[in-house]
Amino acid sequence: MQLPNLVKTPSFIQKIQWVTDPVGYMESAVQQYPDIFTAKVVGFGDTVVFIQHPQAIQKILINDRKKFAALGEENSILLPLVGNNSILLLERERHRRQRQLLMPPFHGERMRAYGELIRHLTEKVWCQLPLQKPFSARTIMQEISLQVILKTVFGLYEGERYQKLKYLLSLMTDVFQSPLASGLLFFPFLQKDLGAWSPWGRFLRQCQQIDELLYMEIAERRAQADPNRVDILSLLMYALDEEGQHMTDQELRDELITLLLAGHETTASAMAWGLYWLHRLPEVREKLLEELDTVGDLADPMSVARLPYLTAVCHETLRIHPIAMLTFPRVVQEPVEILGHQLEPDTIIVGCIYLTHQREDLYPQPKQFKPERFLEHQFSAYEFIPFGGGVRRCIGEALALFEMKLVLATILSRYELTLASHQPEQPQRRGVTLAPSGRVKMIITGERERIESPKAVASV
Repeated sequence: MQLPNLVKTPSFIQKIQWVTDPVGYMESAVQQYPDIFTAKVVGFGDTVVFIQHPQAIQKILINDRKKFAALGEENSILLPLVGNNSILLLERERHRRQRQLLMPPFHGERMRAYGELIRHLTEKVWCQLPLQKPFSARTIMQEISLQVILKTVFGLYEGERYQKLKYLLSLMTDVFQSPLASGLLFFPFLQKDLGAWSPWGRFLRQCQQIDELLYMEIAERRAQADPNRVDILSLLMYALDEEGQHMTDQELRDELITLLLAGHETTASAMAWGLYWLHRLPEVREKLLEELDTVGDLADPMSVARLPYLTAVCHETLRIHPIAMLTFPRVVQEPVEILGHQLEPDTIIVGCIYLTHQREDLYPQPKQFKPERFLEHQFSAYEFIPFGGGVRRCIGEALALFEMKLVLATILSRYELTLASHQPEQPQRRGVTLAPSGRVKMIITGERERIESPKAVASV
């Protein structure tokens, strides 16, 4: 089978490059083949076609289940993390059923309650940080996003189980914090349980302890039903599919872990990148502060979330540093032509989010951080795709953006900060995502004296 634009580097070297330096690998390949190339990388079988042309990505995403199938088995690299019943691994009707059950909690009036919680947690975590001492913004954002997940998704607020889960989940997600450690996911021969002292053995024991706590929580919820609870676990427990069936305990566990990983790790990295760029570019920060000062004390989270420049800053952050590098893999179902290349059935293809966001024809000077792009131009769902697309588009997109906006707005409006290092941050692999390599070291120099704009005063 003739595959388009095969990268010439030996297969083994490509696999190592993909795990240790995915950004370098992609940017090298796209220099030779701007729109489409075939890679020999781990995680998708032996061969995968990368596509970074918006029209071609659109063709793939709008033809789900016909010419292209989004098969969960192609995401099996995540199986040790999320389990067999995760929406990330389900296919066809089972995937459609789970998606319908998971969607409602992320929309509607519940978002307002989540907003108040997010602001409170942000203030609680940041007020404990010392002045004039360096800290890792990525670590602090992870603390905030983890608490948001435990409260909004798991419905846990305090107590021994809450503390244990928080501790264990932090340990589990940090297992894959570096490119080298991420190799555990990509190379199955490294997944050996050699005891609690071995990396994989330690990871498995952490997962087992987390499972015990989750199943205890699920059992207690079923025994003491409370229809007034609005956390996502409670909503999922009461949700019924088209046949009137509830989710099983195993399905609940796998979806909870999926929501944790997809909504906690990723959001923490995005918020850390946002802080980095806002303090790398003072003119962007000042423009955002002027806008924030127009909404008074930020008491209404929905008003904050609608601010246009704040939205543009968040979008530009996700454009220049998308956390997910690729869309969900698709498998060609029947012969099809893409960008002048004939693809045969069983070919695995991915839309390359990172490279699409770096296209000079879409985003002039793509390495520069320019929120104004999103005020001056409306990008299509195939040009700006930080949350993927089609039937596999991230279900937590609305909550993730909402959290990102509120956390950044809360921090900027209250604190004066500076970057602790002049060294530019670079994206590096963290599990299957990209995160800031230096964890964004910052210093709080003082509290900000808020200046209310005439517009805000007039609205009081």
